[in-house]
Amino acid sequence: MDKIIFSGVQPSGTPSLGNYLGAFKQFPKFEEAHKVYLCVVDEHAITVRQKPEDLHHNTLAIAAWYLASGINPNVSTIFIQSHVPAHTQLGWMLSTLTYMGELERMTQYKDKSQKKAENLNAGLFTYPALMAADILLYDTHAVPVGEDQKQHLELARNLAIRFNNAFGDTFVVPEFMAPPAGARVRDLQNPEKKMSKSEPGPGTILLTDTPQEAAKKIKRAQTDNEARIVYDPENQAGISNLLEILAACTNRTPQQAVMEFEGQQYGALKAAVAESVVFALEDIQAKYKSYMDDKAELTRILREGSEKANTHAEKTLNRVKDKLGFVIPFSA
Repeated sequence: MDKIIFSGVQPSGTPSLGNYLGAFKQFPKFEEAHKVYLCVVDEHAITVRQKPEDLHHNTLAIAAWYLASGINPNVSTIFIQSHVPAHTQLGWMLSTLTYMGELERMTQYKDKSQKKAENLNAGLFTYPALMAADILLYDTHAVPVGEDQKQHLELARNLAIRFNNAFGDTFVVPEFMAPPAGARVRDLQNPEKKMSKSEPGPGTILLTDTPQEAAKKIKRAQTDNEARIVYDPENQAGISNLLEILAACTNRTPQQAVMEFEGQQYGALKAAVAESVVFALEDIQAKYKSYMDDKAELTRILREGSEKANTHAEKTLNRVKDKLGFVIPFSA
């Protein structure tokens, strides 16, 4: 059986260049040897208050960015989380196996609770159980995640093992998938933090930025006074970040990319990065526009994706219900 990869993206804003290089751009490569499920996790997005019109637009937009990145909907399954009811059903069941202490230790909950103190809701606290359900529903073998999501995947692994030990083998225990170059894209003005779509600023390149806007942000990127171009994330974070971006755009490693800048100044590196980013943006933006201009085709793809996802998810959910002792719905 082909190994299964699952990934989900929240429709809580316009994706950044970091989202594209670290996630979207990599998914077409996975299609060659894996069965891929790509989910727009709209139910996660509402843990932070959303304007309904924005959530509706952004949900379709995330699907369009997936497709614009080269995903083949005839090979991968692209769908919207709320179109597959099994996600919330399994999420509830897993929440009864999740310890309060596990949720309290989640660093993302701690961070968001400080930033969103006026809307500190129960969903913000318990959504890691829903995230675990997202992953476990599809018999997922591997999940490509960045450092900020490893804690959530570890919880999914723990819950799968806990359930299997209590009720017998039911879930595949997912593994971490090491992210490739570009997965550590940092803020251009503050390379100590990741490039964020939820809190964009002058150091974030959004996929909707014009090529001119993107190039300007790169030319203003933070560097240092070392006057040497080396890949050293610990001591030269800004320069290393630019090398990560260049490498990811040109399908190289940062170590390979740095070789062309021996003896050159930072301006040469920034110019090369800007050129590669502009080329990538022009390509993906044109494809994105074609999908957003043809909503009938986009919704057809999502409808077919949800049908495939529902088929798989229902089988897993019924397996879980049976192990827990629920009466499975009677067939006609």
